[in-house]
Amino acid sequence: MKSLVEKAMIAQVDETKYYTSEEYLELELNSQERHEYLDGEIVVMTGGTPNHNKIAGNFSAALNFALKRQPYQVFITDQRLWIPEKRIYTYPDVMVVGGELQLQEGRKDTILNPLLVIEVLSNSTKSYDKDDKFAAYRTISTFQEYILIDQYKVHIEQYFKTDKKRWTFVEYDDLNEIISLNSINFGSSNFEIVIADIYDKVNFEEA
Repeated sequence: MKSLVEKAMIAQVDETKYYTSEEYLELELNSQERHEYLDGEIVVMTGGTPNHNKIAGNFSAALNFALKRQPYQVFITDQRLWIPEKRIYTYPDVMVVGGELQLQEGRKDTILNPLLVIEVLSNSTKSYDKDDKFAAYRTISTFQEYILIDQYKVHIEQYFKTDKKRWTFVEYDDLNEIISLNSINFGSSNFEIVIADIYDKVNFEEA
């Protein structure tokens, strides 16, 4: 009888094979790789490039520093998210939760209530992150803001919710510009970060 790890290896080449969410979670518990679960399909998540990791690290570090003793929690890379309406388990690059964590019933390792999600785009995931994944995130009632960061050039897209089913789009391509996060505010101001700080030590020639 094949183990779940062996089954998952087969699933990478057999697109007709589907798994229950319970099988997926058992696989993740014993796996050295991270996988996404897409309504029955198990997909291996590829490792990030140095630029990818620098960008996610720069943004999460700035958030953690600014949000000390504030009612927000910042998570990076290895924190699993469950999107029940789309039956998706995924690992956003950076997530911020406002207030108390909401965990999936029966689990201590999977959250349900992100306020903000940040994704660093790669060539292989760019279309998915902009379209299907964004649509899945929008089914989460707490989700208010989405940041997409290009790792190959200076370009950032910001989407923030202004009303039910209404989102505003802003893009940035200048290192001197400042992003103000509409979903995160404390006192009388929003969290702000200079684009140059997000891309600090990023080497586009390596990309």
